[in-house]
Amino acid sequence: MSHHDVIVVGTGLAGLTAAARLAEGGARVLVLAKGVGATHLSPCTIDVLGYAPDRVSDPGAALAGLGEDHPYAAVGRDGVAAAIGWFTDAMRDRYPYTGGLDRNLLLPTAVGALKPTAVVPETMAAGDGSDPVLVVGFTALKDFHAPLLADNLSRAGIAARAVELGLVPEGRVDVNSLGFARAFDDPAFRAEVAAQLVARLGADERVAFPAVLGIADAPAAWGTLRERLARPVFEVPTLPPSVPGMRVFAVLRERLRRAGVRVILNAVVGGAERAGGRVSAVRARVGLREVTYGCDWVVLASGGFASGGLELDSRWKARERALGLPVTGVPTDERFRADYFAEQPMARAGVAVDRDLRPEGHENVLVAGATLAGAQPWREKSGDGISLATGHRAAELILGAAVPSEPARAA
Repeated sequence: MSHHDVIVVGTGLAGLTAAARLAEGGARVLVLAKGVGATHLSPCTIDVLGYAPDRVSDPGAALAGLGEDHPYAAVGRDGVAAAIGWFTDAMRDRYPYTGGLDRNLLLPTAVGALKPTAVVPETMAAGDGSDPVLVVGFTALKDFHAPLLADNLSRAGIAARAVELGLVPEGRVDVNSLGFARAFDDPAFRAEVAAQLVARLGADERVAFPAVLGIADAPAAWGTLRERLARPVFEVPTLPPSVPGMRVFAVLRERLRRAGVRVILNAVVGGAERAGGRVSAVRARVGLREVTYGCDWVVLASGGFASGGLELDSRWKARERALGLPVTGVPTDERFRADYFAEQPMARAGVAVDRDLRPEGHENVLVAGATLAGAQPWREKSGDGISLATGHRAAELILGAAVPSEPARAA
């Protein structure tokens, strides 16, 4: 049986952050995950706190108003700032980010709604503002509707119009966001796009593209278009697959590779060996084999209900699937409400932890990301912020040998 200092379960933003920071600190890390995680679905804008419950303009200040059961309470403003600092430094060379805790930017979504977010790729930052917008779409890209985005921006008070280009990468009949991103890595394709747009630009217009401006070197593609169009250019997230999320995954995965971290995908964690209050080994199904991995620490970042880290059975009993940790905050009567945008009673369910992110009775298990109880990430617009901050905090606690914990909080 192999032995590691830390086993990280999950390859979403929380798991990748924890694993990379631990490896930087000298820990021997093994990452186990079913697949690539939620980065490939998320736009990977770091939404620290968008609503509480009204729209938040200063997310750093608003963190203090959250309850003691919220995951941010275990991290604190300084911890969130440290996580953002680590992340922006990690992304600087390949896919730079900008922003911070002092102000939320308002960026358009794929349907033209304005979403508050704190830290964003530089390729998206020019979306914050009130100047007119030319939205560029592609008739072959079915997951991005430029006229709809432009119409909804206009309704929000930002002058906008749309154009759609007939360019099709490699002449393919069916092409998704990733196919266009690969096309934008080609200087000839970028030049053709710019040539078709120059004559259509209006005065003072910013130019919005779907978030497909390159996969191997997005800053180069974005920079070329800014130069040739002589306008601010920004990306708008599309429906999955998320090209920005793939960029983030690639950068952090490469960081793990350079640090010597082993990442095993198609590994379904389904139990642990325990000695007293400590987990001494994790059991996983890797392909058709059952494998046991020894460890000193575990960071559980397997996600919530959406990703299968948590599940409800036919009797409405919730469970955490990897280690069998108790799930709190599951209502016994009304679980969901008919109004989609209402506060949903199930939203805060998850694994309750102490101030050191440890569930009750587990001295060497820390929980991070969407598995945690106490937040409403979809409603708060806080999901990637929580994942980044708690993943980073978990790593810092382990590297510092952790501190004595308090009793687990109820959700």
